[in-house]
Amino acid sequence: MECMKEYIEEAEKALLHTYNRYQVVLDKGDGVYLYDVEGKKYLDFCAGIAVFALGYNNRKYNDALKAQIDKLIHTSNYYYNVPAIEAAKKIKKVSGMDRVFFTNSGAEAVEGAIKAARKYAYLKDGCTDHEIIAMEHSFHGRTMGALSVTGNPKYREAFQPMIGNIRFAKMNDFESVLENVTDKTCAIIFETVQGEGGIYPAEESFMKQVKALCEEKDILLILDEIQCGMGRTGYMYAWQKYGVKPDIMTSAKALGCGVPVGAFMMTEKVAANSLTSGDHGTTYGGNPLAASAINVVLDLFEENHIIDNVKEVGAYLTEQLDTLAAEYEFIETRRGIGLMQGLVFNKPVGDIITKALEKGLILINAGTDIIRFVPPLIITKSNVDEMIAILRSCLEE
Repeated sequence: MECMKEYIEEAEKALLHTYNRYQVVLDKGDGVYLYDVEGKKYLDFCAGIAVFALGYNNRKYNDALKAQIDKLIHTSNYYYNVPAIEAAKKIKKVSGMDRVFFTNSGAEAVEGAIKAARKYAYLKDGCTDHEIIAMEHSFHGRTMGALSVTGNPKYREAFQPMIGNIRFAKMNDFESVLENVTDKTCAIIFETVQGEGGIYPAEESFMKQVKALCEEKDILLILDEIQCGMGRTGYMYAWQKYGVKPDIMTSAKALGCGVPVGAFMMTEKVAANSLTSGDHGTTYGGNPLAASAINVVLDLFEENHIIDNVKEVGAYLTEQLDTLAAEYEFIETRRGIGLMQGLVFNKPVGDIITKALEKGLILINAGTDIIRFVPPLIITKSNVDEMIAILRSCLEE
């Protein structure tokens, strides 16, 4: 059996170096714990970047995927398949949206949302010079369209020119949005809770003002719920907390709980006046295997009362992180909702995350000075206590 060091050396020879990976080779998981190839156990407060909501080795989830593999994995979208029809029906129910397009990833969902918004505007006036307003510090993905609306210049600069006619406003600053609106604005896009950009929740007043503006001027509101959706904030989708329904919404990450799936959804009004046959497509999106993952995930969310657990344990995590923040002067504040939280430090957090990993706790950052907490949604209060104890020992050092 190869040791961890040998695996890492092999990886560094073969994989494109676009990640500075932690020096761990993970092998298996169970519940909220992961194990490396040498058998060391880790409490996971990352969940594969907010993906593995149901925890590892969930028997019902595994069995549903195995059964579908034995039945049918892929057919293409030239044909209907039962899992995709059922998944679309379920996703409509939990999201309150009317039409669904399945993708393979969150970035692809954002690409589709942008195309839908531009087509909607094009059908109104026949012009192709429409503008989209996005937010500073936002993150929507790495593909060219998603990158174009990502409000962090360092991600974009080497890949210019981006797709054109994108303006950036400040999150939670309605005046800043107004300053960027022109008669060419066709959409406003933002994450209901910014993830990568620092765990910034949208304020209710901001959401409502932007929604009213969109309704008044027939601008489409696109909400990116890729990280903050699927129960993470204590609501199936974070916008449901505020009652501000988008015209188009993106979802991914926990939607498939590990199988690469995403979706963009829209209202009937947008669907009837935007993308039509031949405008958009995907080879793999919504194939029977991916759709069966969505189906079992949504069933388990309901059966296991996942949202209730997020509300209860999320409140406890909030309380414990607030206590921690009050104890250490180098922690400036806590931000977040439910089981999507961030501790903001007045210094880089890389060393703390590395120390935690050595002590068997998996954490990730959001920017250089924020520790992000996005654990599986099945965690308990005792898991929170275990995490806080390890983190506190790292802070003491």
